[in-house]
Parts: sequence; structure tokens; C-alpha cells
Amino acid sequence: MSEKIKPALLQFLQPAALPLRVLVVEDLHYLPRLRQMFPIAELYGAAADKDRLSAYAATGAELTVCDYLSEPLPYPRASFDYIISDLTLEQAGNPQDIAAGFSTYLKETGSWLTSFRNLRHWSEIRNIMEGHYYHVAARLYAKPEFEKLLYASYYKDVHLRPQRRKAPEGLLAKLEAAGFENLHDDLETEFWLVKADRSMPELALLKSMYTKEDRQELAWLLHRIEYDVDTERQCAAFWAFYARLGLFPDYVAAFIHETVFHITRFFQHLEQYAGTHGEEIAAIRAAEIAAHPTGELAQGGEDDA
Repeated sequence: MSEKIKPALLQFLQPAALPLRVLVVEDLHYLPRLRQMFPIAELYGAAADKDRLSAYAATGAELTVCDYLSEPLPYPRASFDYIISDLTLEQAGNPQDIAAGFSTYLKETGSWLTSFRNLRHWSEIRNIMEGHYYHVAARLYAKPEFEKLLYASYYKDVHLRPQRRKAPEGLLAKLEAAGFENLHDDLETEFWLVKADRSMPELALLKSMYTKEDRQELAWLLHRIEYDVDTERQCAAFWAFYARLGLFPDYVAAFIHETVFHITRFFQHLEQYAGTHGEEIAAIRAAEIAAHPTGELAQGGEDDA
């Protein structure tokens, strides 16, 4: 493997005939494969060098000249399912600004696929041992620092996969003898591939169903029932809402677990004014217990989960 990263971010994705919106920043070579994987997707490409764009016109992507390091991306906020770009933060003057900025262009269920060069790879350490450092104008990261940067930039879940290049025989033993830890073969991981999600996995499914406004109204109703505010009327409103949106027990149970703090109290209030909905309440309660059998306390706190 060469010093240049092997483009492999698409391994995080599965082909599908879905109407996704996908943006590729700089690494336009991903576009032909993306078109094969997602034939009905809306593809977008942005690069600072306009001369590179014409080579990818056949992909049907909407291509734009933009230098992401010096100007905002020219797209609506919260509009993409995926943004794809290798080594995005390596040349960034303020990497957290770029990382947080990219997050604003993702949908609530969206993900940023990127990568970074591992500061702790044996080749970087050997260069320093020999008195050289070749990244004066670049930023290199170790895995814990990159993860912290992403969590500080409003991503809720981060997955990493290694791209490895083996060390010359005997070098790892010397580095470990000198005190370098090599947990999970970190010293032979040249690049880390990253999938950074806007939402936790359990919330991503909730956010993919129904609109944000509908979810906010549902959360508002649940909280009013939980805290016994005009409870009889709120229960009636909840069941009307349940029927209007075509909600189902598994969804409502998951939503309750992520939104309601006092689950036992909530169900006591809901059952108090059950009316003809006793079977639906039992189904919701059973689904909540089956999914979370160890205790009452919900995660709560996401009013638009």
C-alpha cells in the first residue's frame, strides 16, 4: 500500500434503490461507484478545482466549485443523508469548525464518512526518530483525539475501521520496548476510516419515521401525560394523534423510552383514562418491557427524538 489512502469509505454503505441525497467533497472518484450503488439517489459533488468536475458529468451528479476549507458549502442545511470526503480535516485551519459545519448539512439521520492519517503509525514515529517531520502544513490525529473532536462537533455516534500497513520486521518490537503501546494494532494502522452519525442508533430509526413536527407533538403529549397535566384531555389527544398518524406499539414504545423519564407514572396516567384503548396500552407496555427489561429509567431528554 502506498502512502496515499486507499479510497474505501463506501464500505460503510450497502447498495439500495433509495432516494438518498449524497454529497462528495473533493473525492469525486467516489461518484461512479455511488451511482452504481444508489441508482436513484441525488448525487452532488463539490471540489475547489473546476477542471476536475467535467470528468464526472456522466454520473448525473450536480457538480459545484467550492473550496470547503475557505467557504461554506452552497447547500441547504439538513439536506444530505451522507457526506463523503477523505482526510477532510488534515488541511483544516480550525478542524472543529469544519467538522461541526459539515454536521449542519446532514439530516438528523445522516452520517459523515471521512478518514484521517494516524499519528501513531510506525512510519510517522520512524520519521521522527530519524529527525524528519513531513506534515508541517497538515494536522495528524491519534484515534482518541479524533473521536473527541467529532463528539464535540455534534456527532452522537462514531465508528472507526482501520487501514493497516505492516511494519518492517523487528520495528514494532523496538517501539514497544521503548514504551509505545500497540492496543488493537494501532501502530500498524496507517489510516482510520470514520462514520460519524448525527444521531444515536436507537434514535436514528425514530427520526427516520414521521416528520420532526409530528415527533415534537408526540413528545409534548407524552410529557403532559407523564406529569399529569390536564391528563384526561391529553390522553384523548394522544389516541387521536395515534390514529391520525397510524402509529404502532413498537414505535411508540421506543419513543416513550427515549422521551419519558418516569415510565411507570406515565403508564399509570395513560391507563387511568384508557377508555377503549386497553389492548393498545398493553401492547405498547409489552413492547417497552421486551426492549428494555432491566429497569424503568428511560434516557429521556430528547423532546423531538
